[in-house]
Amino acid sequence: MRTYITKPAEVERQWVIVDAQGQTLGRLATRVASILRGKHKPGFSPSVDCGDYVIVINAEKIHVTGRRMDQKMYYRHSGYPGGLSEISLRDQLEQFPTRPIEAAVRGMLPKNKLGRKVIKKLKVYAGEEHPHQAQQPVPLEL
Repeated sequence: MRTYITKPAEVERQWVIVDAQGQTLGRLATRVASILRGKHKPGFSPSVDCGDYVIVINAEKIHVTGRRMDQKMYYRHSGYPGGLSEISLRDQLEQFPTRPIEAAVRGMLPKNKLGRKVIKKLKVYAGEEHPHQAQQPVPLEL
């Protein structure tokens, strides 16, 4: 019996829309990362990008458990001495409501060329509006 490996030309992509309102951040991110990779398809190959496009709306209305809103910190460094800055999840949601979902999903993808290619298929929007109506996205229930 021969092992079948999906070729990139054989992949059929579709658009999926996910409503993040009231969803727990980590559980939402795992489902989105799985769809981006294509693990829900029977022809999944780990070395081929065979996933779908994902649109996440209402990113500003996500839910987290416990005291994570104030205790979870996001760090970035400018590259200069003393250039480390931190921001809590609550402040991140106020200033940049799409970044927590993007960061959570990025952390669940491979850290290589494939992961950098797959993350480009994720579209996150703070509110209900999105410019992808022409792609006729299919709603996904979580």
